[in-house]
Amino acid sequence: MKVLLINGSPHAKGSTFTALNEVAVTLEKEGIETEIVHVGNKAIRGCIACAKCREIGHCVFDDEVNEVAEKFAEADGIVVGSPVYYASANGTLVSFLDRLFYSSGKINKTMKVGAAVVSARRGGNTATFDELNKYFTISGMPVASSQYWNQVHGNCAEDAMQDAEGLQTMRTLGRNMAFLIKSIALGKEKFGLPETETKVATNFIR
Repeated sequence: MKVLLINGSPHAKGSTFTALNEVAVTLEKEGIETEIVHVGNKAIRGCIACAKCREIGHCVFDDEVNEVAEKFAEADGIVVGSPVYYASANGTLVSFLDRLFYSSGKINKTMKVGAAVVSARRGGNTATFDELNKYFTISGMPVASSQYWNQVHGNCAEDAMQDAEGLQTMRTLGRNMAFLIKSIALGKEKFGLPETETKVATNFIR
């Protein structure tokens, strides 16, 4: 079993990484393999809605998005971490996630476990948290929760390390996520995946 953790901060070892690493260490203790991928410092362009991915099975722009898509296909869960910019996620990360989730339509995401982690000096955490969770809830992915919203406070890694409640929230998230992944694995063996219907897309235009 494996969880992929995405660091959407431009800082490789900042407060967002500190939060993600606390989750990763806890998952490893629970027997779940982890990998942290840093994308927040990359030049990742946004989606241009060309829909070429529907034809070729991956994004037409061959960059970190396609590399991570291969890892995502094999993972049992994904944790997306972002700093807060103007009460929303890092723009680079949003471009990355838009393209990752849209272009990976051939990857069955049903019952892969998702979780969002956010960091801020002071405010805007919950708005960013809500923004990131929408990628999971449109994809048939159960969302792992914790004892509080998954956030840490701090302007740098040293600050985040002093947020005792935030770090505890990350550890609880790691344990809850591990339990959920293991439970889903058992459910798959006994019951299989939920039945899926052919998708209906309704446009509100007459």
